Amino acid sequence: QVQLQESGPGLVKPSQTLSLTCTVSGGSITTSYYYWSWIRQPPGKGLEWMGAIRYTGSSYHSPTLKSRTSISSDTSKNQFTLQLSSVTPEDTAVYYCAREGLRGGVDYWGQGTQVTVSS
Repeated sequence: QVQLQESGPGLVKPSQTLSLTCTVSGGSITTSYYYWSWIRQPPGKGLEWMGAIRYTGSSYHSPTLKSRTSISSDTSKNQFTLQLSSVTPEDTAVYYCAREGLRGGVDYWGQGTQVTVSS
């Protein structure tokens, strides 16, 4: 059973960089069959795919967020990390990490972590 757990600050000030880490257990992020993704849901809105990373270290980003996002991984800790720069209150959301198949579709989700951007 694969489990994902997000960790990071719940409150970030505007213009700062948000950093979240996803720790994976029950499976390795070095497997070639999946993307390891970040998805968020702002209050009252739908899910927004932000980006993903593969076992090769290659990362993929939403065009709307590409200039502000960085995704990296630490295979020794079986973790992957999201950094979102220059945050504004519009970045307030529940942030999820997830495992996504190469042909699309998420089969495992983290429980989600609330991030609020406020001064």
